[in-house]
Amino acid sequence: MPTRVALVTGGTRGIGAAISVALRDAGYRVAANYGGNDEAARKFHEETGIPVYRFDVSDFAACRDGVARVEAEVGPIDILVNNAGITRDVTLHKMTPEQWRAVIATNLDSLFNVTRQVIEGMRARGFGRIVNISSINGQKGQVGQTNYAAAKAGVLGFTKALALENAGRGITVNAVAPGYIGTEMVRAVPQEVLEKKILPQIPTGRLGEPEEVARCVLFLVAEEAGWITGSTLTVNGGQYMI
Repeated sequence: MPTRVALVTGGTRGIGAAISVALRDAGYRVAANYGGNDEAARKFHEETGIPVYRFDVSDFAACRDGVARVEAEVGPIDILVNNAGITRDVTLHKMTPEQWRAVIATNLDSLFNVTRQVIEGMRARGFGRIVNISSINGQKGQVGQTNYAAAKAGVLGFTKALALENAGRGITVNAVAPGYIGTEMVRAVPQEVLEKKILPQIPTGRLGEPEEVARCVLFLVAEEAGWITGSTLTVNGGQYMI
């Protein structure tokens, strides 16, 4: 069997970087997309050897061209991890249209923009694994995140509908909903806020690690996971149970 090719959006930093490395270590050929941080992407490539591709996941034409480049240089994409995401946190009564649109475009529109480029090939070949990274806050909501929560809840609806459309074609579509993970962004939260407001909500008493999310992705993209589709795997230390 040829080595499967995986594309990870937002794949050079944080959770995405952990997913890219885990897939590489498991024997997949990996391409990591990124949006704009050239320095971080260069460092990631130097440290991991994983090829990196810069294109804007909120732009359909950019995704068409970017995915075409990945497939020409790495191979037809069998595994897609839609991980790219941003936050623009502010309560709704203060939110600007730009803050709303930026989050919806990067966190939700991107699923259509990227998946649309690979789904026909997956259907033609009779195999595909798509994993969409949602969030605990798309499941339970969060103050100051109406834009982010709406997008991440939309990820779950997208996942279920696409799973139904492609279940008979050897393609599975699942979601992973992480809780508070110890990424650079979360660790930038003031220590007092972390210790008094965030950690007390988590029954395990700690932040998750990016590698723990990556293990969930590895499980879902495996050849043997063909009977799991339309599911959401929550990884949040028991903070929110459904």
